[in-house]
Amino acid sequence: MQRRTFLMGTAAGAALAAVPTGGLLTASATAAPAAVGSLDELQAAIDRARPGDRIVVADGRYTVPPDRPVTIRNKQGTERAPVTVVAQSCGGVVLDGAHSFVFDRSSHITVSGFSFRQSTTLEIPETCSHIRLTRNDFQLADIDGVHWVMVRADDSSVDHNHFHGKSTLGIYLGIEGAGTEEMAQRVHVYRNYFSDHSFAGSNGGEPIRLGVSPRALSSAHAVVEYNLFERANGDPEAISVKSSDNVIRYNTIRDSFGGIVLRHGNRNRVEGNHLVAGTEGLRIYGNDHVIVNNYLAGLSGRALVIGSGSARDHLPGESPDERRGNDAPDRVLIAYNTLVNNQGTLSGESQRPHEPRDVTVADNLLVSDSGELVAMANTVRFTWSGNILWGAAADGNIPAGGYTRIDPKLVTRPDGVARPAADSPAIDAGTLRRPPVTHDIDGQPRGRARDVGADEYSSRPPRRRPLTPADVGPSAR
Repeated sequence: MQRRTFLMGTAAGAALAAVPTGGLLTASATAAPAAVGSLDELQAAIDRARPGDRIVVADGRYTVPPDRPVTIRNKQGTERAPVTVVAQSCGGVVLDGAHSFVFDRSSHITVSGFSFRQSTTLEIPETCSHIRLTRNDFQLADIDGVHWVMVRADDSSVDHNHFHGKSTLGIYLGIEGAGTEEMAQRVHVYRNYFSDHSFAGSNGGEPIRLGVSPRALSSAHAVVEYNLFERANGDPEAISVKSSDNVIRYNTIRDSFGGIVLRHGNRNRVEGNHLVAGTEGLRIYGNDHVIVNNYLAGLSGRALVIGSGSARDHLPGESPDERRGNDAPDRVLIAYNTLVNNQGTLSGESQRPHEPRDVTVADNLLVSDSGELVAMANTVRFTWSGNILWGAAADGNIPAGGYTRIDPKLVTRPDGVARPAADSPAIDAGTLRRPPVTHDIDGQPRGRARDVGADEYSSRPPRRRPLTPADVGPSAR
């Protein structure tokens, strides 16, 4: 297919030379550019766009009229030929005003390279699908209560963006769905940089909120991976999961108040995340979760909390008020995690009446010089096996036979991660017969005899490390 390119107030060569890289379509050498020089002409170019068309917007600052947002309506790209609207240079097009883009009944649309400064939420509604927001800079007006991006469309992607600079109530990115109980399906959130949320309240400033309480029992099948969170201080939950059947993996949360919280929902998998030098770690409610291969170090709060419930289970037909309560954790697997030098290591809760049940805690590495390594409240039918405990901290109330106290001989590498040395007793000491992992946190194969903790000893360099700003955001590969 010949791909047409619309340029906004620039020559074709200059515009194409400055188009952002990284997975975006390139214009055809035979494209015949049409000159567009205003927001009205941009709207006209969108209105006549066909699959595979690419509309390039010249760098500059544009104020979008409140009654005439840039509207993408009834536009259908395809998987191989999306309709793409792209800034001339990454971040070079600044959109002011109450709105920017408004989406309606469209699919396979990509919006890339813009600096969003609007004063209302950017909505991706349930009438759309396959909408991609990539390589954008989000710093909307810092208005109390305004959420910045809300995705309700199936099969959408939010990748390589920077969300930053909010000091008031409101979230950076929310994922919900149609009606009051549904969730958007298969949303993919990856390689984003979430930073500098400084809201001082106790709740309501999450960087990512994956669902809300009434949607908790709905399966979303979202994947949240390879995102970096720094100075995410607007809420105790940097990633707040309030839906079911999601994967949260390979993210790094550094120097942040917030952690990863499975607040509502069931059957979520949390794997291979680094939570370092912050406050909150990982907190668990709900049923049938898998928590594996995570590294939590240097946290001033509680590293891993197996919560208690105000309800045994959430059920269909509950009122919104009933759904807001905590669901006690049942049938959760917690294995192959490394917790090092945290103020609180592994703990429970006693403020609610329903205790966790049928939880397996196996092959984890718990090291600290302060407090107690295990401080659980009431539990029912817990299985403890193969855990290694070390440090000046007391063992706590972990049952005899569920652990070994022995020096794991950790060595801190240049990336700041403490891994077992070649002579560590953690090597090949795993006890799970049917472990749910094939690789470790570094992306290296586990093999048949698995090591205790998040790292499988190897002399080879890691394939995955804690993320840095160079790994995420608009300029990353």
